[in-house]
Amino acid sequence: MAANLFNFTKKFSMAFTRQSVQCISPAGLHHMSYKEWGDPRNAKVLICVHGVTRVADDFDALAQALEDDYRIICPDVVGRGQSGHLSNPQLYQIPQYVSDMVTLLARANAVTVDWVGTSMGGLIGMVLASLKDNSLRKLVLNDVGPSLNFDGLKRIGDSIAQDVKFDTFDEAARFIRDVSISFGPHSEAQWHKIAKDVLMQNAEGKWVRHYDLSLAIPVQATTAELAAIGEKMLWAAYDAITCDTLLVRGAESDLLSKATAAQMQERGPRAQVVEIAGVGHAPTFVQQDQIALVKEFLLR
Repeated sequence: MAANLFNFTKKFSMAFTRQSVQCISPAGLHHMSYKEWGDPRNAKVLICVHGVTRVADDFDALAQALEDDYRIICPDVVGRGQSGHLSNPQLYQIPQYVSDMVTLLARANAVTVDWVGTSMGGLIGMVLASLKDNSLRKLVLNDVGPSLNFDGLKRIGDSIAQDVKFDTFDEAARFIRDVSISFGPHSEAQWHKIAKDVLMQNAEGKWVRHYDLSLAIPVQATTAELAAIGEKMLWAAYDAITCDTLLVRGAESDLLSKATAAQMQERGPRAQVVEIAGVGHAPTFVQQDQIALVKEFLLR
């Protein structure tokens, strides 16, 4: 009886709620959907933000591991998942995303805020952490830094732009697995979830990726010259960060170089750097060893 009660309680504790907050851009209003885990009364908040074509569900395993310690909020960044789209695709850039996150933090009314950001989510966190009077206490940057490999950015932009459609979920899931192979080894069940989280059926019954294809427009418009200007701005932001920072790097990443990671150890917040062997861009935080290193950093 006691064992059954424990199992029921544990199952119940892993529940989450889906909520939405209204945000604003120069083009008008839009909504941002988010998942919330843990005790809603907990003043200690962890924000987890996904990569460029991913969604809030990426952090389910991490959230379940930390829900006893945090109130965890995982948004679908605008243009992805269950969030709205922007009428002006040129606004699908970091400044708009930072603005939306400020709105989300105001909704959360958090006293203490920690941040886990994968790729794009890390860039959003990095810029937010650089702002005066920000509330971030700890920052986890997942395979991202101020200097990004231009060829890697081009690869991502080309991938985003593909308007792929599939007749069956299995076909779509194989495609997601192929384009996500740099995530590293996963079980069949994990690959299934990685695919399921970012697929949907359109009005014609075809399986498609769950984001606005217009996301690719500003990425593909980025030239080497614009990327260099952006890099200078990002380094200035990184150098302004004062919170405790962990940089997780996929050892085979084509986006974040070892040289950039080494610079990040010496500049700004002097990030602690951990490399994940056998993984490229980017670690998924679904494997127990990856979850453990994030948990140790956040809770120590």
